[in-house]
Amino acid sequence: MRDSSGKSLVFILLCAAGMSCNAQNGIKVLNDDAHYPEGPIWYHGKLYYVEYDRNAVMVWDGKKNAVFAAEKGCGQSAVVPTARGEFLTTCYDNGTIGRMSAEGKILPAYTHDKDGNKFNGPNDFAPDHRGGIYFTASGTPPEARDGKVFYIAADGTISLKAGDLHNANGLAVSKDGKTLYVVETSEYQLDKFKIGADASLSDRQVFVNLDDLTEHVVHIYPDGVKIDSRGEIYIGQSARETHVPLAGVIFIVNADGKMLRQLTLPSLQVPNFAFSPDEKTLYVTAVDQIDQSPFHGKIYSIPNR
Repeated sequence: MRDSSGKSLVFILLCAAGMSCNAQNGIKVLNDDAHYPEGPIWYHGKLYYVEYDRNAVMVWDGKKNAVFAAEKGCGQSAVVPTARGEFLTTCYDNGTIGRMSAEGKILPAYTHDKDGNKFNGPNDFAPDHRGGIYFTASGTPPEARDGKVFYIAADGTISLKAGDLHNANGLAVSKDGKTLYVVETSEYQLDKFKIGADASLSDRQVFVNLDDLTEHVVHIYPDGVKIDSRGEIYIGQSARETHVPLAGVIFIVNADGKMLRQLTLPSLQVPNFAFSPDEKTLYVTAVDQIDQSPFHGKIYSIPNR
């Protein structure tokens, strides 16, 4: 299902049918030697992201990329600032939530929640409007359905909010603060939960199945998810094989789970991304080498809208 130019015929047909699709014009490479980059966020005029294979949190200030903090054995997969002025990172490899000062000094990590539950494969973060942060723990790959969602309250208390997820991955809070979207990568879908007044989660439903969305051309392994100011939902993906249709595509859907448009980048995996303050630019973490370390990838900026 590919033409001689390497473009997905499915993508071409969808665009021809009237779907809004973005060309690759304006794509810029901000870092061409990133080692499995993931979990970015724009904060105070800088782009923070992680490099899993470097065990580092990185920062781009508009001119250069530099190490913000490094911690061997962590296996960072996302980074987020807290209401208390610290930074947190999901340490996928050692099962902790790493902590850093505003200057990048390593602080004692969170190792379990208030009830003693440990974190199996911490993966991604989603801040809410109350100073708290949800995060996923992916669980045991590939078959176990033991992924979880935890919540870090503004005072640092951590509690378990949902379980029985099949490879829990990216997550995002809706703009009205009433819904949490959570990726189940191994189910090829994005779920949604109702958020309670106490940050509890209930009424779990399938929001959109990515295989259904793309008419089962190939399995789509959703990864990161973000929501813009208009409520449009951006879903990244991490293809598991090379030369497959729709690799490098970020899917954008509305509040009903209907496809609005797509952004396409010249890399195999596009797991996660962050908006610029005006949302006119999307900063994308991408991976080109998926079979062995150092998992070479790139940081892109791409025009949005």
